[in-house]
Amino acid sequence: MSSANLKISKLCKRYGDFVALAPTDLDVAQGEFLTLLGPSGSGKTTLLSLIAGLAQPDGGQVLINGVDVTYGAPYERDIGMVFQNYALFPHMTVAQNIAFPLQMRKVDGAAVRKRVAEVLEMVHLPQLAQRLPRELSGGQQQRIALARCMVYRPSIILMDEPLGALDKKLRDHMQLEIKRIHRELGTTIVYVTHDQEEAMTMSDRICLMNGGAIEQLGTPADLYFRPRTVFVADFLGESNLLDAVVTHLDGDQVGVSVRGQAGIGRATVNGHAPRIGQKVKLMLRPQNLRVNASEPADSQIACQLRDIMVTGSLTKLYLAATADAGTSLVASYPTCQLGQHYEIGQTLGLSWHAADAVALAE
Repeated sequence: MSSANLKISKLCKRYGDFVALAPTDLDVAQGEFLTLLGPSGSGKTTLLSLIAGLAQPDGGQVLINGVDVTYGAPYERDIGMVFQNYALFPHMTVAQNIAFPLQMRKVDGAAVRKRVAEVLEMVHLPQLAQRLPRELSGGQQQRIALARCMVYRPSIILMDEPLGALDKKLRDHMQLEIKRIHRELGTTIVYVTHDQEEAMTMSDRICLMNGGAIEQLGTPADLYFRPRTVFVADFLGESNLLDAVVTHLDGDQVGVSVRGQAGIGRATVNGHAPRIGQKVKLMLRPQNLRVNASEPADSQIACQLRDIMVTGSLTKLYLAATADAGTSLVASYPTCQLGQHYEIGQTLGLSWHAADAVALAE
């Protein structure tokens, strides 16, 4: 990916005393797929609206391809938008819906027909050109909305929860379709969702927002394996967050004890310099916990099995630390018919590699 074609500098928005977006800096590279992720009220839709020109900022700057569009109208920005509600004209055919943005831009008829045919091929729906929107499925309507956005070749495509109205199977299919189209087009996409799985699946980078500010910006792997805050660790994916205390320092690793139990294990640190005696949260992903591992480990904790749940592809074990029943953990592993079977009440040893655990400042 090359230099940024979307640059945001100190952009902010308030509604009275409420800070919808704190001063924010963000660069999005040409051809990048960036997802704005976060809970309701985190600022992701506000940021998208400011980029689109659907809201006016109280300060800061938006540059698209080096042009200041901070206070420009939406039609003055080189953007396209796809919404959760497809906003197709019900009285127009698919081809007419797609052609509409080109006709507004005074493109001649032959070029319109050619480009409509091209994008219909790209979304794999050329056979539906003469149908009306009511004759299409939800997934087909979403692909037509995407085709209408792509047909005038905007530099940036903004997507606001575009798959929110679809069922899970169709969502999964459309995620693959959007990724395929993104690869073919090479267009920059800024995508808003509250769905963590969707963000992990589709993004080059994730901008995780919290309380009107960027909590962490990085690749899906960065945020998942190396969260910088407890919020990131807790929001993205399933994790065990245990109360712990730093017992010794060793470069980018620390020794920790859980609820005063000595010698529990080791973890990595990310983004802060801890000190001995400091309280931290120990993040352990369920799939990184080994159950009754045969090889010796320098990080381990004894637990009592409280419950077992087979979720399909994964089996989850719900456990409590034997030394402190208030410390609960979840371990998971791929479900296998011939796999190890455990009994409720059984004492199990959980162990982990220091590289798979993260100590986070509280």
